[in-house]
Parts: sequence; structure tokens; C-alpha cells
Amino acid sequence: MELIKEIIEKLPIKCKKDCRCLTNTQSTCCKVVNCVDNKVHFVNYTSNCYCGYKMSFGNSDICNCPARKEIFNLKGV
Repeated sequence: MELIKEIIEKLPIKCKKDCRCLTNTQSTCCKVVNCVDNKVHFVNYTSNCYCGYKMSFGNSDICNCPARKEIFNLKGV
């Protein structure tokens, strides 16, 4: 949990939900299902989630949240 706070504080993020999906597993907005070169993070979003960092890519979704990407790259979650 401390690592998550440190990452969030360091990165220039503009999340309207205060990165709630990174700190509360009960309301996780997305799950990384594939990652390419630690840069492109394909995710599955829950149906009731809106995230400003979500980007459609064909039939998939990509996460552009710098905090979410950094946490996945460091911890694999």
C-alpha cells in the first residue's frame, strides 16, 4: 500500500476518482490482461466503470493511467 501511495504522489495524474481503483481491490476498475514491453497495457474494465485513461484499441481496451502502468510494471498486479 505504501508503494502505491509513493507512485501516485510522484506521477502527474489527473484521475477524477483519486486513483481509487489502485488502492481498493473491491472497486478495482480494470485488470491488466496483457502487457507489451512495459508500455502498452491491455486491460479488462468492469462494465460500471468510467475511467478517463481508458482508450479503445480495436476490440480491446488500453490503460493510459501512468500510476496503474507503473504499479503493474513494478508489482505485476
